[in-house]
Amino acid sequence: MKLLITLALAVFITGLSAQTRSGPVIVVGKVLSQKDSLLTREVFFEGLNEKLKENYQEASVLFNKVLEIDPANDAAMYELANFSMAQNKPTEAERLIRNAVTVKPDNSWYWSFLADIYKKTNNISELVLVLEELIRLRPGKEDHFYDRANAFMILKKTDQAIAAYSEIESKFGTSQDLTAAKQRILLQQGKPEKVEEELEKQIADNPDNIRNYLYLSEVYVKSGDRKKALEILSRAKNIEPANAMIRLALADNYKALKQFDNTFIELKVAFADPDLNIDEKVRIVLSFFPMFADVKARGFASELAAIMTKTHPDEAKAFAVYGDVLFQDKKYAEARDVYKKAVKLNDRIYQIWEQLIRIEVSLGDYQQAISDGEEALTIFPNQAELYLFTGIAYAQTKKHDKAVSYLTNAADLETEDKEVRAQIFSTLGDSYNALKKFKESDEAYEKSLVIDPDNSYVLNNYAYYLSIRGENLEKAEKMAKRSVQLDPNNASSEDTYAWILFKLKRYAEAKTWIEKALRNDTTNSSTQMEHYGDILYLLGERDLALQQWIKAKGKDPGSEILNRKINEKRYIE
Repeated sequence: MKLLITLALAVFITGLSAQTRSGPVIVVGKVLSQKDSLLTREVFFEGLNEKLKENYQEASVLFNKVLEIDPANDAAMYELANFSMAQNKPTEAERLIRNAVTVKPDNSWYWSFLADIYKKTNNISELVLVLEELIRLRPGKEDHFYDRANAFMILKKTDQAIAAYSEIESKFGTSQDLTAAKQRILLQQGKPEKVEEELEKQIADNPDNIRNYLYLSEVYVKSGDRKKALEILSRAKNIEPANAMIRLALADNYKALKQFDNTFIELKVAFADPDLNIDEKVRIVLSFFPMFADVKARGFASELAAIMTKTHPDEAKAFAVYGDVLFQDKKYAEARDVYKKAVKLNDRIYQIWEQLIRIEVSLGDYQQAISDGEEALTIFPNQAELYLFTGIAYAQTKKHDKAVSYLTNAADLETEDKEVRAQIFSTLGDSYNALKKFKESDEAYEKSLVIDPDNSYVLNNYAYYLSIRGENLEKAEKMAKRSVQLDPNNASSEDTYAWILFKLKRYAEAKTWIEKALRNDTTNSSTQMEHYGDILYLLGERDLALQQWIKAKGKDPGSEILNRKINEKRYIE
């Protein structure tokens, strides 16, 4: 760089060691008067003060004002370049910091900042030139030499990369990292046999260095020779039998060769190592999920997850993943118990709470679902699903006022999950009906069907409750018919359809459907038998009707109307 002063102007010119592909940078400055010099310092320090107070916009204004007074003020350029990068404006940041290094070419901070920009923008060609400057300024910093060599590798300039690594070796001596880098070059050149030869030599020289065995096994894998990879890893295992990394590498190779029993043996040893990162273990267990159709895969995942909970007894994620495995294996009671342990370790993971309460509801453990739901809502008060499941639990325990309160809160949260919203309104419909708030019940069912018009459960319940009240029977018939179409062989839906046909005095059709319901429900509920008797009676088959009523009484002896039908041998509404 040369400095020219003509007519009180200073012109700064640099070409990034005369090699830059972006062309030379020219910064025109000026010789400052004493007054301007003092003003520049004053404004610059005001800018720094605003920056410390995180008033970045005002700081930017002040630094730009510095450049108006002193166009070659490199410190202001550097500050503005930092602001530009923070605002994701790398082009502007590059312009400013290139100007700064033009003015102060021996400032390593500026060059380091420019290097960071080129790394983030993947401008590797320019990065090489900047690294040359950093090496010039800081010849003892090994990282810059490695960065330059790696940049050559990225650019596929193999000869230059080899020369760069050789320079590192002559300047700083050999190392494992350097050896590995040279081996990568040989692999890139398609010379794996040379890498294998070199690694075997290193193993012979230092047989206890496990890293060389692992790296050689990777070279064999890349060459497509997994049997040789297994051989070298087995040698390593004899040296360090408990080494988790060796066991994982063996497992990967056995898996690729479809030797799944051997894969599992190696994974079990690795999972028992508390020093192996738990996130890696979680990743491995989750990798079995797509294979859960295979009972063996489920068994492997379950045993590995169980080992993980024993090896990491204080990690909630270990129990959460084990719970997920058990849930996928339909072992719901066991999954519930494991999820319970997970929330005791960490009650701030929402997904565990939701899964736990969902299972408790499905298992009919409604009191526990209420207790856990209310506790979870103190931590996650804006989760519609928690209100839904807690509301369902209250509804199942006949506390419908409470259920409506929770379900209304769930509806107000307006979740984007359509299935959840449909279930919120359908459960509201059930609870409002139980409270004899029929208008609200009908409105809730209608909202649910707007979201999911083919929900057979909602169609059945809505239709049945309308028929019980004797209202909108034609509409009820259409909904019940659609329900049995959507869910054929569902005894409850068939019974509802038969009952509505009965109410419409279509007795022959009603008989067909009630008989289907009885065939499809081996328990044959008292209600179904009573309905069958009612239909038979109105079809004139009075003796058969009486037999069905008597059977129904055997299931539910407490019905007053049923007892009257039997005693008076006639149909009573």
